[in-house]
Parts: sequence; structure tokens; C-alpha cells
Amino acid sequence: MADARKDLGRHLAHWRTAAGLTQVDLAARILYSRSQIANVESGRDNTTRRFWQNADATLGAHGALLAVYDQAHALMRDFHAQTELARDQERQLPTTQPAPLTSTCTASPTQCEGCGPTVVGRWTRREIHALREALRMSVRAFAEHLGLTPAAITAWEHRTTPATPTLAAQSVLDQALTLADTDSKARFRLLLDNPHDPPHRQDDRPKAGRSTGTSMAHEDQTPPTP
Repeated sequence: MADARKDLGRHLAHWRTAAGLTQVDLAARILYSRSQIANVESGRDNTTRRFWQNADATLGAHGALLAVYDQAHALMRDFHAQTELARDQERQLPTTQPAPLTSTCTASPTQCEGCGPTVVGRWTRREIHALREALRMSVRAFAEHLGLTPAAITAWEHRTTPATPTLAAQSVLDQALTLADTDSKARFRLLLDNPHDPPHRQDDRPKAGRSTGTSMAHEDQTPPTP
């Protein structure tokens, strides 16, 4: 797309130079600003077909400039049409996937080749963290895999106040689980059945080598030896 605009601008500059006109001269004759002529010639703008009709007639291109514009415009139109089609297919993708089967398999990955995908009723911190670990991905890699931001993943996995994914985000997570390979799905089930979050730190646990108030009181209550 950028190359097409630049090529179009080079054609305008060629015909303008051949006609012996400056950008200011051409702008005055076709009633456009000099900056717009400069933007078109540098490929930053391709403007309207009326502009190219006026420029073609003023520079005596006999339809050559207009034909180049029409070719570039057709290319850009096809590009935008393909982009819209791809977006429509992406939006429809979650609804066109086959419905996953419920599975209760808890076997090891090597023993779970025939297991179907697992259904998640509501994605919470536990399921999201398990899926990311099952896919062997960091927070950043998992975010790129889902097409989301690392901040969203971090908020969902927050230990004390996790955020709740929206319905659209839950569909994205459903899709990621559905498309995961067999080993990853098996690991996902194992992680859900065997959570291994590290225990919270107990700051009030007595430190080694330090006597506590309880032990001192106990020593004070020991009767003296006669």
C-alpha cells in the first residue's frame, strides 16, 4: 500500500517536472495547496479522483495520470475489502468452532491421547493460571497468544484481588483451550486437580535463635532447684 502511494506520487512529480511547473505553480492551477501537492508526491496522501483529473488535464498527461491513480485505487480498495473479510472471519471464529466435549480425565499426558477438551464454566484466577502454565508460557507470551495485554493477564491472576474477565475475554480463553494440543489439555486438568500454589508467608513464625515471649514466661514459671 505504501509503495503504491509512493509510485503514484512519483508519476505526478514526473509529469509536473516535464511540464516545467513547480509545486506552487501546479497548486495554483488546480486550486489545491502546495503542501497537498507535496504530500501526494511523497506518498503520504493519494487524495481524490477529482484531484487527479485536474492534474492530468493541467499537465497534459492525456489520461496517463488518471489511469495510474485508478490502478492504485483498485489495489487499495481490494486491500481494504480483504482486511474487512479477515476481521469478519475472526469475529465469527469463536461461534464456528465445534462444541467441545466434557472430559473428566485426570491421567498423565502420555496416557490421555484420546481425551476430549475440557469445558470451563467460568474462568477465574485458578483456571487462567492453570491454562498459562499448561501452555508453558510466560505472562507476556500468554498475552500475545491471546491477543491481549500483559496487564490484563496480571490482573486476572492477581493473588488477592483478581479481576474478572469479560464475556468476550472468556470466549478468547475458551478458544485458547479448545485449540491447545493434547498434552497441554492434559496438563491443564492435572493442574486443576492438583493445585500447587506456594503457601502464604507466615510473618509471625518464630525465627531460629530468637526466644519468644511464650518461652520466657515458661522459664519464669520453672521452680528453683532446692
